[in-house]
Amino acid sequence: MGELVFIGLGLFDCLDISLRGLEEVKSSDYVFAEFYTSLMPGFKIDDFRRISGKSLTVLLRKDIEDDGGRIILEKAEDGKVALLVPGDPLIATTHISLRIKAEKMGIKTRVIHGASILSAAIGLSGLQNYRFGKSVTIPFPENGVSRTPYTVIYGNKMMNLHTFCFLDIRSEEAKYMSIREALKILLKLEEINGQNIVREETLAVGVARAGSNNPTVKAGAIKDLIGFDFGGPPHSLIIPSERLHFMEAEALIMFAGAPDWVRGMIG
Repeated sequence: MGELVFIGLGLFDCLDISLRGLEEVKSSDYVFAEFYTSLMPGFKIDDFRRISGKSLTVLLRKDIEDDGGRIILEKAEDGKVALLVPGDPLIATTHISLRIKAEKMGIKTRVIHGASILSAAIGLSGLQNYRFGKSVTIPFPENGVSRTPYTVIYGNKMMNLHTFCFLDIRSEEAKYMSIREALKILLKLEEINGQNIVREETLAVGVARAGSNNPTVKAGAIKDLIGFDFGGPPHSLIIPSERLHFMEAEALIMFAGAPDWVRGMIG
């Protein structure tokens, strides 16, 4: 039987893969990659080929989700396959589903972890990891505005927890949700739900291009962040709790340019 190895690529470019991950790629018979779950702005396929010495086949969302990863599983039945994934491999549930399917087929699976946007963005913000509740994706409002982000933020705030928001992407269309778009969606949801938890004065933290040499991290009232230029994608958004630890407040001021009024949230 063959083997399927899920390898995290990290956050920004082809140099973010771990040495262990690179060695696994070099010893693989087939190498696939997907970039529909996240954007790696600095990743160049030709550069990766030079570093790894391997050809790379890029898969689309339909190859893994609609076709059930058939192209990967067929190769993994009698060979070693590396599947390269932005960030950490099993953050996206689609990859967990593929791993389960492979194991049921008798294909051995392993995971080589990579840097995750969850830990990177939270670390850059200065907020404390243990104070985060359930995370949520803010989707493009193509078929109406989903209320799920608002519900999750509300539930977390009721428990004095922060919320990490993944922002939707449509890689095939080169469409990546910006922090400005996400905040406008949340304000719209506030109009609909009226629970007074995502107001223009509410504190938010935007993180752009985590993992690069020039990440942008900015904290402030939603009304101010909507007009702030975060630069190119990918973007992430954090909605903090109504109360902050004193060290969180100081970190937001120092590392994210938060206004002094956040000290009034300490409690």
